[in-house]
Amino acid sequence: MSNREARFTQGVLVDTTPMPEHIPAVKEVGASSAPLLSAAYFIGARCRPYNDDYMQCKTEAYGRGEIDCLREGRKVTRCASSVIDDINKNCLEEFRSHWLCLENNNHQLWQCRRPERLLNKCVFNKIGLEKVIPDTPKGQTPIHLRDWQTFANDRLILRPNEKDVGIGKDGQELKKAA
Repeated sequence: MSNREARFTQGVLVDTTPMPEHIPAVKEVGASSAPLLSAAYFIGARCRPYNDDYMQCKTEAYGRGEIDCLREGRKVTRCASSVIDDINKNCLEEFRSHWLCLENNNHQLWQCRRPERLLNKCVFNKIGLEKVIPDTPKGQTPIHLRDWQTFANDRLILRPNEKDVGIGKDGQELKKAA
């Protein structure tokens, strides 16, 4: 056994090396985990080609993907930022409601299906992006479209007077409770 004392440094390490000029500059997404989780399926829907290019680059780089694939990674970041910006411009109220629900419920998606359904509807109607869960078995209702959530605190997604979230049985949009 060694008698060496442990050494801890509390300084912050900052790499001041500039990025190579052939790597395009890009701003960070600037969102925490809850908004990113809320928008994840929409980011996946719009940015799939960029994500595929990035993953292919990392696969072909044999362990050097972090360096060799910076250009592709920047494209993914730029695309994700554009999705977040579009959702903020067109569906801010629904988006904020959903990600705040996720934030307050430990990122448990099943606790936030009602605000999620409102967000999905708004994003589809105004931006044209649809939430699709990959590999959902044929003939089975996807989990986010079910009207009953087994493990959620509030199990019923639809209220008794609703045909769909926010829409009454008569087809008219319901007013929000103040």
